[in-house]
Amino acid sequence: MTVTIEKRRSASQWAVAWRRFKRSKVGLIGLFIVGVYAFIGVFAPFIARYEPGSVQPLFEGDARQPPNWKHPFGTTSEGRDVFSDAVWGTIAAFYVGLGATGISMGIALVIGLAAGYFGRRIDDALMRFAEVFLVLPFLLIILVLSRILALAVGAGLGLTIIVLILGIFGWAGNARLIRGEVLRIRELEFIQAERCLGASSVRIIFRHVLPNVLPLIIVVSSLLIATNILVEAAISFLGFGDPNTVTWGQLLNIGFVNIVGEWWTEISVGLMLLLCVLGFNLLGDGLSDALNPRLRE
Repeated sequence: MTVTIEKRRSASQWAVAWRRFKRSKVGLIGLFIVGVYAFIGVFAPFIARYEPGSVQPLFEGDARQPPNWKHPFGTTSEGRDVFSDAVWGTIAAFYVGLGATGISMGIALVIGLAAGYFGRRIDDALMRFAEVFLVLPFLLIILVLSRILALAVGAGLGLTIIVLILGIFGWAGNARLIRGEVLRIRELEFIQAERCLGASSVRIIFRHVLPNVLPLIIVVSSLLIATNILVEAAISFLGFGDPNTVTWGQLLNIGFVNIVGEWWTEISVGLMLLLCVLGFNLLGDGLSDALNPRLRE
């Protein structure tokens, strides 16, 4: 009689995280909201009735119209369809959120890994460097640099300049978080065993430390995307954004001038901004619960 023994493979870290995430109602709601906005951004040319910044409704006699079937978010006194511009603004929001987050998290990852793993003088030097960025007046510098660089480079690159500035000046706090996690991981037994076996620092960092830091990076990145979208909206609302690119902050600035007679612009665009930021925050909360090593099965 032959007995067949089946070996059950243990679930990977990411499989366990996905199983936990599917049980998080908050995370699923956030994923759904972000997915809807991503769909709007990808298919914006088919969803928007007018081109970005178009004043075609003015020639159709529909200027300064409240929300209706033809113009769901109403129109401005200039003749711009708020719904179409809000749809186009979704592309700008994702461009800023993902672009600035990618730059800042890339810098934070390099500095956090180096400071946490090597420690001593490298840690002291990198953390003092990070503290300089932490004490700088973040928003004021962004406003000044965005205006100066936009004038120097010329029209058409204003939003890219804002992305670069947000990325370059937004890494310090996250670098400290990554450093703290690396300090914990490098003292684990399997890391010590790798050192005893003669593994190089590069191998240990990329083969063992980095994969264990990725959950933290994913959670922080989702929350940072929301922050960057809000900061860009504030910059554009204050009039320091790219005037040649339709953004939610620019629409809020336009609607604020005539808020009494065109209240629909502020409410509709403000709700789009609110829901987008809420979606990324809920997604971040769900990811945090799913990827938290203290809650893993």
